[in-house]
Amino acid sequence: MTKPTAFCADRIFDGNRFTGKAALLVDGDTVTGIVKQDSIPSHYAQHANKAPMIVPGFVDLQVNGGGGALLNETPTQEGIATICEAHARFGTTALMPTLITDGPDVRDRALEAGKQAAKAKTAGFLGLHLEGPHLSVPRKGVHVADFIRPMEEQDLSVLLAAQGTFGKSMITIAPENVTIDQVKALVEAGWHVSLGHTDCDAETAFAYFEAGASMATHLFNAMSQMRNREPGLVGAVLTTDKAYCGMIADGYHIANANMRVALHAKQGPGRIFFVTDAMSPTGTDVTEFILSGRQTFRRDGRLALADGTLAGADIDMISMVRKALATLPLSLEEALKMASRYPSEAIGAQSKGRLKPGSDADFLLLDETLCLQSTWIGGTCAHSNNNNN
Repeated sequence: MTKPTAFCADRIFDGNRFTGKAALLVDGDTVTGIVKQDSIPSHYAQHANKAPMIVPGFVDLQVNGGGGALLNETPTQEGIATICEAHARFGTTALMPTLITDGPDVRDRALEAGKQAAKAKTAGFLGLHLEGPHLSVPRKGVHVADFIRPMEEQDLSVLLAAQGTFGKSMITIAPENVTIDQVKALVEAGWHVSLGHTDCDAETAFAYFEAGASMATHLFNAMSQMRNREPGLVGAVLTTDKAYCGMIADGYHIANANMRVALHAKQGPGRIFFVTDAMSPTGTDVTEFILSGRQTFRRDGRLALADGTLAGADIDMISMVRKALATLPLSLEEALKMASRYPSEAIGAQSKGRLKPGSDADFLLLDETLCLQSTWIGGTCAHSNNNNN
């Protein structure tokens, strides 16, 4: 897109509220404003396709794969591009390809791939999320125990040297295998530290939040639970103002009642945001795939190993928003925030998750049933279900 363009819609959500009979103004890769349709500047061309609804593009901080690619199996710039392209078909305009626990060689290849993806300005690439290997074996979930280990000084040096070379950087750690001083060093360098796959008690979790950890990974899953006299990580993250937390609202990972309790409990400043935890089958009709050398099965909307262990989620972000609206006491505005604004705030991506002057022109054209018409990243159409973009 070269000429400034106005995208008209029956209503536009800017990340905070809806405006009716409005136009989103886009110049190049940047949003310049939202105006009423009778106030569109004369030098703006009007886009041919008027939509029922325009909303900020979705932001996903935990994406293991998509389009047949899994970051652990394809830690390359091409693999990252495939993942981003697959999720753009479902409204995700910024994501963090996520490397689950693996060996140092795979980690190093993923860090280099992230560097190359950032250099190539891969559409939809926000940065990298390293989920492991410095986790807790008792809470490993689908992660391979043989790769789980303490963070050594060499690991810390690699992470500190890599920070800033591939966009946003996030790492999930367990206090059992990472010290508070290491967390402080990571945070000072610019890493976003998330607690997850841990059996730590609430007192320890609070100490790590004080040290700079600012998130918890997939709330309720693979973490110490809330009990009568020990709140665990679940209780700690729901009561602290210092941390956000991701939640896999796919209908399999968390009981609906628990999600309702969490949403009532955590009202900010730190918020709950959606993550898909998607794997390679997203955007394909694949029914089986390999995860860390193990056959993994896609059945009835869930992904699992042969023993039943959940292995990520079989869901995309727009489907998660629709499912949440159907099963949870959420307004449309709040569900959209959980898929865009809140994760952007959690990772410090100030130009994402909202449609305001200066924001990246990452947005979606939707119908009133939340079916995707088109996905726009940086002012360019990344996917369209219409004849007219």
